[in-house]
Amino acid sequence: MENIYDVVIIGAGPAGLSAGIYAGRATLKTLIIEKQRTGGQIVTTNEVENYPGSIREATGPTLIARMVEQAEEFGAERISDDITEVDFSDKIKVVRGQKGEYKAKSVIIATGAKPRLLNCPGEKELTGKGVSYCATCDGAFFTDFDVYVIGGGDAAVEEALFLTKFARKVTIVHRRDQLRAAKLIQEKAFKNEKIDFIWNSEVKEIKGNGLVEAMVLRNRETGEETEIVANEEDGTFGIFIFIGYMPQTEVFKDVIAMDERGYIIADDNMKTNVEGVFVAGDCRVKPLRQVVTAAADGAIAAVQAEKYIDNNFDE
Repeated sequence: MENIYDVVIIGAGPAGLSAGIYAGRATLKTLIIEKQRTGGQIVTTNEVENYPGSIREATGPTLIARMVEQAEEFGAERISDDITEVDFSDKIKVVRGQKGEYKAKSVIIATGAKPRLLNCPGEKELTGKGVSYCATCDGAFFTDFDVYVIGGGDAAVEEALFLTKFARKVTIVHRRDQLRAAKLIQEKAFKNEKIDFIWNSEVKEIKGNGLVEAMVLRNRETGEETEIVANEEDGTFGIFIFIGYMPQTEVFKDVIAMDERGYIIADDNMKTNVEGVFVAGDCRVKPLRQVVTAAADGAIAAVQAEKYIDNNFDE
């Protein structure tokens, strides 16, 4: 007999795992597919202070570990595969990956987003060699070194605060003359003696032979360029980039309705423009991208998928 799932969930971040918990608990035959590390962005976050009930005890990895355990407890299957093609034209949806083909009565897209790049010379070559997009992953490597954080939103300032636990000094480089982060987060940063600021500036180039050794900044108002060179004794410094994210939705292009940035459009019930296909988490159009909203999206998507199956498929 052909193996057809009730729900295939693409992505195993908080949105996908939440969907898996709700779908599994509803006794739906559920498959969660993740191409990289389970947990998405949150698994690289040290402190999760704003997820209800997580204060003082939850980190990104521990929170995700509990979600995974819960989804599996309710019977959700998990596999690793990179989805390369989808066919949503028929009642039974087809999802194709590098390792196999998967069929389902409904699909929940929870592919999330990934960090946006500066796209300046030297960035790619020195990624992992001083350039990082994850303070939790790499912060300890820069204990007693200088660190520069590029960006001015919530993520940038929060990660800058985290990096003060390790770095000798943290400098936030922002392209505007004021931060975009929430006021409470800004206040913490301004009060922290280890944090400095460089305003109205953007990174033009990152230099180094095997490790980051220098960075060229351009003042957006005057056009003046300044080269920051590593301390002679240190020989290097850290550059942590937090300038936003890009939705991981390329495989759904021309299949699912999206906005101009590539975020999937859905209604309050997580329904896309394709019957039987739902979306949850950071890859959809929404005003707030946080773990708590991703988990809520996943729960709603799974409940709506269950209703869709009940209404469109006979026992």
